[in-house]
Amino acid sequence: MKALVTRLDSFGDVLLAGPAVRAVAARAGHVTVLCGPHGAPAARLLPGVDDVLVWDSPWTGFQPPEVSREQVDALVTAVDADTALILTSFHQSPLPTALLLRLAGVRLIAADSEDYPGSLLDVRHHRDPQAHEAEAALDLAEAAGFPRPDDTRLRVLPPPSTEVLTGAGSGGYVVVHPGASVPARAWSPRRCAQAVRELTAAGRRVVVTGGAGERDLTAYVAGGRAVDLGGRTGAAELSGVLAGADCVVTGNTGPAHLAAAVGTPVVSLFSPVVPAERWRPYGVPYVLLGDQQAPCAGSRARQCPVPGHPCLEEVTAYDVVAAVGKLADEVIR
Repeated sequence: MKALVTRLDSFGDVLLAGPAVRAVAARAGHVTVLCGPHGAPAARLLPGVDDVLVWDSPWTGFQPPEVSREQVDALVTAVDADTALILTSFHQSPLPTALLLRLAGVRLIAADSEDYPGSLLDVRHHRDPQAHEAEAALDLAEAAGFPRPDDTRLRVLPPPSTEVLTGAGSGGYVVVHPGASVPARAWSPRRCAQAVRELTAAGRRVVVTGGAGERDLTAYVAGGRAVDLGGRTGAAELSGVLAGADCVVTGNTGPAHLAAAVGTPVVSLFSPVVPAERWRPYGVPYVLLGDQQAPCAGSRARQCPVPGHPCLEEVTAYDVVAAVGKLADEVIR
């Protein structure tokens, strides 16, 4: 059997699909992950994946491309699968993807869908709206005939050694990742810098991580007190840095799920614009910080709709130090 697992949105979303991918891989002879360009680095880290097909969908992402007949035709030609799982968030429709996969000749297509699918789906599953994204993906895989693996935790391929980046033989450290895919989910740079200052004052060694476009942010947050790895890690290297940490401090963003995938506890600065029950760190110890009853709750806002961003700005550096102490000391014991 040639199987296709589709998750077209972000890096973290693809990581959360990992347990379902492993469930499919246990039964299929070949597994391809179809994902967007932001999710591709995550797809290449997932155990059980034989091939990654990258396509920039016009119905997902923050800056979707225009619809292109040539790109659609290229995708339909490239897909080679007998069976497909289409993984989406609760508010997304799988039907545009299902139409293209049907045109590509996929014989059995399964997805969660509240909309009437016509002839586009063979398995129309109704997901539990409160289920975590990883659990929802596993539920769909099971409905399509792929039983859950014994270990349903997030996983990635073994990470590389990153001691040359974090400091060989220097003891444990805490990672602070200040960036987020959208501003509404990020703790402010000022608060992040305060947390680094207080963590180092408490005797913690701190490593600050960020993407290539976040070097100014990580330099400010590190403030000369922490190791600044802004722009210095790809996905695999970041997995190694997170795997070596006692815990990770970050918002609701891809590195929170990557930390969970390497088994590292997470201090989650969680803005409630999406529900924590569906997007919190999965399968590892975590502390959730942030007002989950704030007026922005459930809004899916990209920019905070409440002046002052109170859901996260009311979290202090001392709150983070206490949460780090709770999680990191458990790891040490």
